[in-house]
Amino acid sequence: MATVTAPAPRLALPGVLRHRAARKLLLLALVAAILVPLANAHWSSGSWPHALTVDLSGPLGRANDWIIDNRDSSPLFLYFFGYISNAVVLSVRAVYLVLLAAGWAGVTAFGALVAWRVAGIRLAIGTGVAFLACGLLGMWVPTMQTLALMVVAVLTSVVVGALLGLAGGLSERTDRALRPVLDTMQVLPAFAYLLPVVLVFGIGVPAAVLATVVYAAPPMARLTTLGLRNADPEVLEAVDSLGATGRQRLLTARLPLARKQLLLGLNQTIMMALSMAVIASVIGAGGLGDRVYQALASVDVGAALAAGIPIVLLAVVLDRVTAAAGEQTDESAGEPGSTLRPWLYALGATVAVAVAARLAGVLDWPSGWTLNIAEPVNRVVDWMTAHLYSGVPYLGGTADWAGHFTTWVLDPVRDGLQWLPWWSVLLIVAALAWVIGTWRTALTAVLAMAAIGVLGVWKPSLDTLSQVLAAVAVTLVLGFATGIAAARSDRVEHALRPVLDVCQTMPQFVYLIPVVALFGVGRAPAVAAAVVYALPAVVRITTQGLRQVDPAALESARSLGATSAQQLRQIQLPLARPALLLAVNQGVVLVLAVVIIGGLVGGGALGYDAVFGLAQGDLATGLVAGAAIVCLGLMLDRVTQPTERRTKKGA
Repeated sequence: MATVTAPAPRLALPGVLRHRAARKLLLLALVAAILVPLANAHWSSGSWPHALTVDLSGPLGRANDWIIDNRDSSPLFLYFFGYISNAVVLSVRAVYLVLLAAGWAGVTAFGALVAWRVAGIRLAIGTGVAFLACGLLGMWVPTMQTLALMVVAVLTSVVVGALLGLAGGLSERTDRALRPVLDTMQVLPAFAYLLPVVLVFGIGVPAAVLATVVYAAPPMARLTTLGLRNADPEVLEAVDSLGATGRQRLLTARLPLARKQLLLGLNQTIMMALSMAVIASVIGAGGLGDRVYQALASVDVGAALAAGIPIVLLAVVLDRVTAAAGEQTDESAGEPGSTLRPWLYALGATVAVAVAARLAGVLDWPSGWTLNIAEPVNRVVDWMTAHLYSGVPYLGGTADWAGHFTTWVLDPVRDGLQWLPWWSVLLIVAALAWVIGTWRTALTAVLAMAAIGVLGVWKPSLDTLSQVLAAVAVTLVLGFATGIAAARSDRVEHALRPVLDVCQTMPQFVYLIPVVALFGVGRAPAVAAAVVYALPAVVRITTQGLRQVDPAALESARSLGATSAQQLRQIQLPLARPALLLAVNQGVVLVLAVVIIGGLVGGGALGYDAVFGLAQGDLATGLVAGAAIVCLGLMLDRVTQPTERRTKKGA
């Protein structure tokens, strides 16, 4: 008779160690107990040791000098970069001349007809009103300059992004290779890569267009890859069963199935290209961005608003039109006669309107049809500055608030981070990244933070990090509270939508002008501008996440007598956790982008180095600061975005 042996009893772990996060932290503590004494024996505690830094000023300075010396004689510049520059100039000029030939009536008619074809009469009326508002503000010619530059930049970004996305969507190896490149392109601040572009192409339109392409192409590439990889497997199998080749499968199945993702990529590319309109004006892009930049230099809020409103209107119109195109049904999009004929009608109507306007002598916007809003806006700003900047009874003033925020929040956080030993900062980064992700996530975050020390900008990076942390904390408190209110009330959401649209599409430079007028110059206005810029994304993501919670779970909680607050705490917030974490991640990324631009208004740290490098033509300072910002952004992304743990089959 066979005997059955009982399995050996497993060792019971203590209650705390049963949690995966606790086991990770214990293992990290054991590793630190071994490595930290060794690090202290070779390099003292405190700031990043000088022995572990690499000076790149020499090689980058020599590269800077070589480019300047050979820009007018080297075949690389004459026969490669020169041809690219000429092609960009000719393309932008051709589009601009077409817009001028169409006149304000033709451009307005074409925009309204396209919006009517895609989304209906309401958006068509809104599009027409938006273009007319650009003329009424006296910004028609700058608007056409910006639109011409954006058309060329967006088309180039879409082509480049689609090709990169196509390569990544069809090859896993290519996708892995492209991912860090796209991460770098998106995290690298505009000021950092404006400098090498200016060195190669000089000040002007070519540098502005190519800088915009670098900034705006990654969303198209990512969403193209996502759309191709998420194609319905059953449809692909059906196409394969019919004997289709790889090219036929791509053209007849994968690309049509990825249509919504492709249009979303176009939408995001347009938004990012328009957000670059002001930044590109620093290197001679002209148009609306140049007007905003000049207003920033003279702290003219009214002039900045007059030039910023057309950018917002263009962004809102293009966002609505491309979003409506993405929501169209696949059946209506696939009918042969439903695509080409209406566009031909719209083009014909535009030509007829333009010819009629030319014959009537009103091709250019009439000078008498303008509305000057700069003076009344500046009077309001002057009143706010006089009455709110200081001396408000019991409340102090905005200058006092900025000073208190700097003294009580920014200075202690910065001093605390810079006081910590360098190895403790790496340990904190590793712990945060590993708890919410994998060991690969933690390793990437630690290497990114260590690279900052190797570049020799440890203290400025911690100063920037302190501003980011303070701005993110304020953004999350305000964003989560507003998002919860919008998710629980349709009326609140409808009231907030236009405000969020304006805040999200307003150029980043425009935010700096009123905050400087109200808060003065320093780190506090940079943080305030970052909060205003990042808040809409946090509110939108939070609202969407809470509204997408399973209604059955909420109904079950109501049937058990749960109050509204209990439903929020016990049902909605836990189930919306992925969306809330995404809101944190996006808040961090957007805050970092504007805190860097805050170097223009006294934010200091890495932002100042990036702006100084561009202004002085110092490639070493600008690129080192840009690389440090990339590393900081990569680290913050890894410690705020959870990574799902991949399990093997059968595990």
